[in-house]
Amino acid sequence: MTGARPAGLFVGLCTLDVIQLVDRMPGPNEKLAAREQTVSAGGPAANAAVTFAHLGGVARLLTAIGAHPLGRAVTADLDRLGVTVRDLTADSPRPPAVSSILVTASTGDRAVASTNATGRELSPPADLDALVAAADVVEFDGHHSELALAAARAARSIGRTTVLDGGSWKDGTEKLLPSIDVAVCSADFCPPGTSTPADTLRFLRGHGVTWAAVSRGGEPVVWAGPDGDGAVEVPPVRVVDTLGAGDVLHGAITHRLAVQGRLTRRGFVEGLSRAVEVASRACASFGTRAWMLPE
Repeated sequence: MTGARPAGLFVGLCTLDVIQLVDRMPGPNEKLAAREQTVSAGGPAANAAVTFAHLGGVARLLTAIGAHPLGRAVTADLDRLGVTVRDLTADSPRPPAVSSILVTASTGDRAVASTNATGRELSPPADLDALVAAADVVEFDGHHSELALAAARAARSIGRTTVLDGGSWKDGTEKLLPSIDVAVCSADFCPPGTSTPADTLRFLRGHGVTWAAVSRGGEPVVWAGPDGDGAVEVPPVRVVDTLGAGDVLHGAITHRLAVQGRLTRRGFVEGLSRAVEVASRACASFGTRAWMLPE
């Protein structure tokens, strides 16, 4: 580690999440009263950074938010949660990307509508090398591909561990993979020509990723590395909300890898197991923050 606390740089999407807990999905032209709502900063990289900070790390988020009042609220929320934001569009008057999310109370399933990073391609900042060097580990969610590629190559060049959140296959992902040490993907990731988790693990290995895993909801997380493969069981929980569970998973494993320093088989499996436990706990409460409150 570079200091007493592990340091992580998170490169990717930040949104404003408006989350409603509903009994069912509304039909056409229907208005539906929600049971609960919550509003917070969101996005894969942002949620992972929040998790990393909550677990005791020093988290920095490299992203696009902007100077719109909604953007200032997003930045304030992240600051409150211990995440330092480096906003590459800090002077932009545009509102941040907004994710509108409906969570079904009986199942925890979610439906999401968002512009994500559309129209927000970011160029690497002049001090990118210094930002990367200050971190023990660098995590990517695949958004802002030009920025992600530059940061991944910078991290690889100085031996920083790189982690990919493979939520879905995106244009430019294939260029990023040769600079990735650890990829933890959802079952929806599906690179070209793949249809099963085993296919995905082989694809990632063939494209230079050393350690890879695929999560499958409540089913065991399957993984593969240079000297073996296996599965990590998912603890049984009463699922209230699956929103952000993958982001929490990535923030937690990134934290464990930063604490460990050198990447080993034992460390990867232990880190994955701990991260699965944290993500399962997050599924047992509504929204992306309640799991962090004291029990």
